[in-house]
Amino acid sequence: MTDVVLILALAVLLAWPLGRYMARVFSGQRVFTDFLTPAENGLYRLMGVDPARGMNWRGYGMALLWSNFAMAVVLYGVLVFQGSLPLNPDRVGGMSWDTALHTAASFVTNTNQQHYSGQAQLSYLSQMMLTWFMFVTPAVGLAALVAILRAFTGRDGNLNEHTHTNLDERTRGNLGNYYVDVTRGLTRVLIPLSLVWALLLSAQGVPSTFEGARTVQLIDPQTVTAGGQTATVTEQVIPVGPVSALVAIKQLGTNGGGYYGPNSAAPLENPTPLSNLLQTLAILLIPIAQVFMIGYLLGGRFGRMVFGVMATFSLSFIALIVALERQPNPAFAGLAAPGGNWEGKEIRFGIDPSALWATLTTQTSNGSVNAMHDSLNPLSGAVTLVDMFINAAWGGVGVGAINFLLYVMLAVFIAGLMVGRTPELFGRRLEAREIKLVSLVILLQPLLILLPTALALGLGLANNSNPGHHGISQVLYEYTSAFANNGSGFEGLGDATVWWNMSCAAVLVLARFIPILAPLAIAGFMAAKRVAPVTSGTLRLESPAFAVTTFSVIVIVQLLNFVPVLVLGPVAAHLAGGR
Repeated sequence: MTDVVLILALAVLLAWPLGRYMARVFSGQRVFTDFLTPAENGLYRLMGVDPARGMNWRGYGMALLWSNFAMAVVLYGVLVFQGSLPLNPDRVGGMSWDTALHTAASFVTNTNQQHYSGQAQLSYLSQMMLTWFMFVTPAVGLAALVAILRAFTGRDGNLNEHTHTNLDERTRGNLGNYYVDVTRGLTRVLIPLSLVWALLLSAQGVPSTFEGARTVQLIDPQTVTAGGQTATVTEQVIPVGPVSALVAIKQLGTNGGGYYGPNSAAPLENPTPLSNLLQTLAILLIPIAQVFMIGYLLGGRFGRMVFGVMATFSLSFIALIVALERQPNPAFAGLAAPGGNWEGKEIRFGIDPSALWATLTTQTSNGSVNAMHDSLNPLSGAVTLVDMFINAAWGGVGVGAINFLLYVMLAVFIAGLMVGRTPELFGRRLEAREIKLVSLVILLQPLLILLPTALALGLGLANNSNPGHHGISQVLYEYTSAFANNGSGFEGLGDATVWWNMSCAAVLVLARFIPILAPLAIAGFMAAKRVAPVTSGTLRLESPAFAVTTFSVIVIVQLLNFVPVLVLGPVAAHLAGGR
C-alpha cells in the first residue's frame, strides 16, 4: 500500500507545476522553452502553415481529420511492406491486410490495441513509426482540448500573442491553429518529458539499441519434441531494440502499446520495481496535469470541482480493486494456498502495485499492463470495465477532459431543467443544438460497445477461450477497450481474425473522432454567443452541489447503459466461482 500512496502523491505533486506550464504554453505566455520557437517556425514553413492564422471549429476539425487520415495511410503502407523496407535486421515479413488496417486504425486513434505480438511481427522501422504515432496522437487530443477551452475562456486563438483580450465580432469563433497546437504539444510537452523518462528507464535496464536480436546460451538446456522428432535446445533468441523510447511515450501519452507482446509485464520492458514506479507515475502525470491546466484557464474553483469529481472516482476504484485483488481467486478454491490473487501477476511487483496499475491504465486511456487483466478476480475485472465506461476519471491526454466536459454540459442541462432556467455554461446558453450533440456522443457509447458484442457472441465469431460468463466479459472488454481508446484486453481472446480486426477498427475510428468533433462543434457554437451577465440565478459550476450533480449524472448514465451486461459477465462469473 505504501507504493500506491507514494505514486499517487508524486503524480499530484509533479502534475501541479506541469499543468501551470501547459496553460502558459497554450495561452501564448512566456515559458522557458521559448528557445524552441525558431525550430517551430521552421516546421510551420516546411508544412506551409501560417501560425498567425486562426481556425473556426470547421477548419480545425477538417485539419484534424485530414492529417490523421494521411498519417494512417502512410502507416498502413509501412506495415504491409515492412519486409521490403530498411531497419529490419530480423527480416520480419509484412503484416496481413486486415491486421495492418486494424493496427493503423488503432495507433492513429491513440488506442494501441494490439492484435499482434510486437517483437515477433514488427520491424524496427515499424516500431519507430508506431512510436512516432504515440507522440502525435496524444498531441492531437491535447490540441482539441485546448481549442475547446479557448471557446469557454473567451480568448482568441492567436498563440503568437502573449496577452489575450475578450473576443469581439471579428475574432469570435477562432479556436486557434490546429497545426500550431499539435506542434507545441509535441515540442513543449511530450518530447521533453519522454526524453527524461526514456533516460530513466534505460538506466533501469530497458533496452535502447538498433542492433538485432541477441542469442544467449541457456543455463538449463531444454528437450523438446515436435513432429515425432526430439531435440535439445541450448540457445534462446531475445529480441531487443529501441524499447525505452517507446515505453516512455506509451506511458506519458496514454498510448499503452508495448514493444513486447506481454507489454510491461515483460522483464525487458519493465525490469525493476523502480521502473514499475516510473511507468505507473507516467500513466497519471499528463491526465492530472491537464486538470490543473483547466483550472488555470477556466478558473481555479472550476478546476478544483473537476479535480474533486475525478479524484473521487479514481480513489474509489483504486481502493476497491486493491481490496478485491487481496482476496483469493475463487477459481482456485481448495487448490492453492490462502492469500491474495497472484494469478497472472509478476512476483517482482506484487499484488497492490499490479492492482493499482490495472485501474489507472483503464481510468486513463493508457491500456498498458504489468499483469494479465484476464486473470483478475471477476469483480476486479468489472472495476476495469467501469473505468473505461466512465472514460473521464482522468481519461486520456486531452480526450479524457473533453469527455468530462460533455458530462458537465449534460449536468448543466439537467440542473437547468430542475430550476426552470435556460442552462448556461460559462455565461453562454446551452441550447437544443448543443444538447443534441452531447446526447449523440453519450448514446454512441452503448451502441458501439453492446451491438458488436452481441453480434460477436450471437454469430459465433467471438473466438474466445472461455465458454462461461467470463467469455462474455472477454468480448465485452475488447469492444469497451476499443471505444475508450484504451487498448488493453482480456487475453484468451483469439482476436487476430478478419472479424475482430474489422469490427474493432470501425469502433476505434468512430469512437475517437466523433467524441472529438462533436465537442469542437459545440465549442464553435458557444464561442459565437455573447456572454450573459452573472446574476443571482446563474448556476455556479464550482459549487459542491454541482459537483455532486455531475458525479450523479455520470453514475446514472453508466448504470442505465451497462448494468445488465455487467450482471451477465463479471458479476455472474463471481457468483459462479470465477468461471
